[in-house]
Amino acid sequence: MTNLDEVRRSALPLTAPDDLGPLLERVGEARFVLIGEASHGTHDFYAWRAELTRRLIAEKGFGFVAVEGDWPDCERVDRAVTTGADPYDALYGFERWPTFMWANEEVVAFCRWLRDWNAQRPPGERCGFHGLDVYSLWDSLRAVRRYAAAHLPQQMDAVMQALYCFEAYGHDPQQYGLATRLVPGTCEDEVVNLLATLGGGELGVRQNAEIVAGAERYYRAMVRGGPDSWNIRDVHMADTLDRLAEHHGSDHAAKGVVWAHNTHIGDARATDMAAAGMTNLGQLARERHREDVVLVGFGTHRGTVVAGDRWGAQHHVMRVPPARPASLEAFLHEALPGQDALFLVPPPGLRADWYDEPMGHRAIGVVYHPERERWGNYVPTVVGRRYDAFLWLDETRAVHPLHGEPWGDVEPETYPTAM
Repeated sequence: MTNLDEVRRSALPLTAPDDLGPLLERVGEARFVLIGEASHGTHDFYAWRAELTRRLIAEKGFGFVAVEGDWPDCERVDRAVTTGADPYDALYGFERWPTFMWANEEVVAFCRWLRDWNAQRPPGERCGFHGLDVYSLWDSLRAVRRYAAAHLPQQMDAVMQALYCFEAYGHDPQQYGLATRLVPGTCEDEVVNLLATLGGGELGVRQNAEIVAGAERYYRAMVRGGPDSWNIRDVHMADTLDRLAEHHGSDHAAKGVVWAHNTHIGDARATDMAAAGMTNLGQLARERHREDVVLVGFGTHRGTVVAGDRWGAQHHVMRVPPARPASLEAFLHEALPGQDALFLVPPPGLRADWYDEPMGHRAIGVVYHPERERWGNYVPTVVGRRYDAFLWLDETRAVHPLHGEPWGDVEPETYPTAM
């Protein structure tokens, strides 16, 4: 039997939400399901991810959704979906580039469903919506200042010392602010004092303080270069996921769904990231929680996507050309032309050889250049070790943003590029 025959034999149909049943069985009693995407700008990834998440919430009792987004922005969405407000306004208010990741019609549709789901339940059983990322330094500093002024006036000195330290560097759109100007050691003592002051507070203020600490480490690492800034960011996301599980408390509510790019979700040890000294959220979750984690990846052969042609640029719809030869995407398209499919990865020793063969796996970031497909945009991957399940969508179309990108300062691009 050839590898192509093995693909056809193991492919499960994927045409309607009911086809996700085998994946729900694979999830079983796992506490964390991390669901990826091969780009941040593809409608089909968002739509199928939302369908899977709805079933995890309704059928498996998952109590929160955590996304590759900023905590303050997502906190506004969380308030909307747990209090009955329309989440459209909260999502429309996303302003940090790239806004199209979360300010899009697909996320609005899911969050409206989540609001309606929560409306039928008492406050303690409502499903939350939270941000995992580290980028919201200034918003988080301001949130900490507001909280301290209202609830901890005796601790304002520590808060203001941290704020003044960062504000000394200001915003410089030509240099991307702190990223290229913060020197090693700067603001570290102030951040330590801030964490000590607020570490025992409620989740929101604790998380904003952790973001300030993570951002301080992240920006200092960017000055040095190399993989450290990427690792700091993903460790921050993994730590935030653990804090959310602890906060939501009971066995029912402590189950969490994560939405992020494949590059964060898929186990880094099954890619060339490991050789570069990099870890990621998927690897950390597996190391910390073992069988309680299910990693779900996505892939596509061709279609359209929303992205920018440089960091901070206006986004637009781009063509995704057919996958390059010898890639995972070209291989699956050859086996299943024009078909979508679900793959559940069998255990080692019980699976076909193709699951363990290294192949290039397409990764489209928020910055994308289709003309570079011949040499870029692919991550060497052993798919059977990177994911527990894989959703294959042969042809996909672009996501639907709510608005264009606002002009102004943008956060610096993380490492590796455009993810």
